[in-house]
Parts: sequence; structure tokens; C-alpha cells
Amino acid sequence: MGEGGEVGDDAGMSTNEPNASLDGVAPSRLQLPPGPWTNLLDGLCARFPAIARERWLDRFARGRVLDAQRRPLAADAAYRVGMEILYFREVAEEPRIPFEERVLHRDAHLLVVDKPHFLPVTPSGGFVAETLLARLIRRYDEPELVPLHRLDRGTAGVMLFSRDPASRAAYQALFRERRIHKRYEALAPALPDLEFPLVRRSRIVAGEPFFRMCEADGEPNSETRIDVIDRDGPFWRYVLEPVTGRKHQLRVHLAALGAPILNDPFYPLSPQALADDYARPLKLLARSLRFVDPLEGSERWFESGLGLWPLE
Repeated sequence: MGEGGEVGDDAGMSTNEPNASLDGVAPSRLQLPPGPWTNLLDGLCARFPAIARERWLDRFARGRVLDAQRRPLAADAAYRVGMEILYFREVAEEPRIPFEERVLHRDAHLLVVDKPHFLPVTPSGGFVAETLLARLIRRYDEPELVPLHRLDRGTAGVMLFSRDPASRAAYQALFRERRIHKRYEALAPALPDLEFPLVRRSRIVAGEPFFRMCEADGEPNSETRIDVIDRDGPFWRYVLEPVTGRKHQLRVHLAALGAPILNDPFYPLSPQALADDYARPLKLLARSLRFVDPLEGSERWFESGLGLWPLE
């Protein structure tokens, strides 16, 4: 479950349920909070000051702000506390991520994809249409497609999506109840003074800046099993098996051991942390997912075809 996530100008909106999409992007949902505004335009401008008034007017004009029944709303419609609205996030001049996903498996219930580095799974920050979810919705015309877990934008590898709402809860339970075996691989500096395999347990909390995590004193809330599968050279290839799913858990745990993952801009923090360098992807790969299928009872095993070499 949990490597990562960024926050954008529409933070606080919920997009974690299937909805009819526009260009592969599901609408965000907001229940209007208390306030003195008389119309929707004023209320939304106050709620999201980072979005210009002209952008909201344009969204209203193009029918991209809707009520709960998906009927277009007018900018001067009355502001009613508790009213539920939907709207489609947009990013001006959204950059194209120059890497392609590869479908590993597709059946009536699951879509399994090899996610490339740099591609977000769901809308976040400056990415809305250029996300793995939006690409897949556009490719297969499946607006009810839903990711079953999370991967960092910088992490590549196996990603599972649910195709069928009727069976979705059964697969979601695999992650919630830790009945799925997740195996990652990473390239990081050698740790010849440590004995492997080992288990890293610690308390991971939000750090500074807001997008980083850190270890702190207190009851452990994270656990990762770590081993080495290639000790050739100054960078070893580690296998990481997270038991829990804290944000940035694998990156924090290896950095705390003295082996930050190669090309990680956050651990330690780089001055260029928010700028993508496509020539230097994070050397972290979700190699495989293995589980007993909750519907069929058979073992399923999906493995990434991507690699971590070369060292650039």
C-alpha cells in the first residue's frame, strides 16, 4: 500500500470513488462548508484561493462544475451549505510524461500494469490527465476503474486496479488485512557492516518539508524485511518486503540504515527535489505482488518486467 503522494491546488477534494470521467479524469467531490458567500463562484474562489477566478468562470462555462446528479451548475447559483458538488480538475499546459505503462494482465476483475517511473497513479499536484489511472480509463473506456493500492510517482513496478465494483471489496481486503505479499527491489550503497536479512521497525511520522517523512521516538508503526540479493560493487541490490504501508516507508528505512536509495531526491533532501530528472529515476521497483485470489482460491503472482540497471 503506501509509497507516496503529492498535494496540489485542489487538495481536500475526494476522488477515491469511481465516477463518469472526462478524458480519463474522474471529477473531484466537495461538500460545501459553512460560509457567508451568496453564490458558488465566490464560495469556490474563497475555498481554493490558488485557483484564479477566471479559471472557475471558465469551468462553469464549459459545464465542468456539476451538482450531485451531474447537472451543470451556473457560477451565480446559490451557495448552500452542505450541498455536494462535482468538478473536473485541470492543469494548464500539463506536461507529457515520456514513459509508457505496460499491461501485464487483464481479466473480468483485475487490470495489472507495469507502471513506469515518474508517472503518478492518480491525480496529484500538477498532474491530472497524465496519470496512470487516466491513461487506462482512456485506453479501455472504463470510468469505474479504481487502483487497489498506491505507488509513489517516482517508484516503478506492479500496480493493481479493480475493474468490477462487485468484487472490489474482496480485493481491497487483501491489502487491508495484509494478505498480499509485496516485494520491492532497490539499488543503494553497500552496508557491509550489517548482517542480512534484517527487520527494520520504527515510528514514521510527517517531517519537514511537508512532503517528507522521518523516524521518531515512540511505538513502531512500520516494519520492513530487508535482504541483499546482489553485493557486486559499491551499490547493492536490496529486496524489501514491507509488512506495513507507511508513506515513503522503504525510502525512510533504507536511508535510516545509512543506504539512501540511489537518485532519491528526498532522503537526503536535494535542492532539486521538485524537479524531475528523467535521466536519473529513483532506483526503487515494485517487483512483484503475490496473493491467494479471494474469488477463485488460486495463487496469483504478478511480476514486473522492468529493471533497475544501469546506475545512472
